[in-house]
Amino acid sequence: MVIAIRPFRSDDAPQVAEIVRRCLREVNSQDYPVEVIDRMCGHFTAARFVELSAGRDIYIADEGGVVGTVSRDGNKVHSMFVDPDAAGRGIGRLLMDHVEALAAADGHEHMEAGASITAHRFYLRRGYQDVRESESGFGLTYLVRKPLRPSAA
Repeated sequence: MVIAIRPFRSDDAPQVAEIVRRCLREVNSQDYPVEVIDRMCGHFTAARFVELSAGRDIYIADEGGVVGTVSRDGNKVHSMFVDPDAAGRGIGRLLMDHVEALAAADGHEHMEAGASITAHRFYLRRGYQDVRESESGFGLTYLVRKPLRPSAA
C-alpha cells in the first residue's frame, strides 16, 4: 500500500496519541527512565494534538490508517513518531522529507529539531549536526540543525 503524507485532521488525534504512547513505552523507554516516559505520555494526549494543530502544521503518514506523524513550526520539527510496527520502512524519512521541503520552500536556510536520545542517530544520518544538549522535564535532548537547499519552485 502507498504511504501518503497529508495534513492532520482532528479525528486523527486518537491514533496519533496511541502511536506516540506506543513509541514512548516500547522504544524510547530503552533510553529514558519510567518517570520521564510517564510524563511524556501524559503530555502527548489526543486533546493535546488537537490543541497543537492550531499553532503548528501537523502531518500524518497515512497507509489506510495513521502510521506516523511529524509537526512543523516554520523551520522547527516537533513530535516525529512512527508506529513501532512500521519502523524501518522509510516512513520517518518520508515525513522529514516533506517538512524539510516545505521549510525550504518557505525560504528557511536550515531546519532544527529537538532530538531525543532515541532519535538522535536518525537525525545525524539525515545530515543534522549537534548544536547543543539540553535537559528538561522530558529528559536529555539534542538540539540538531541541518542546512536546507533552496526550493526549486
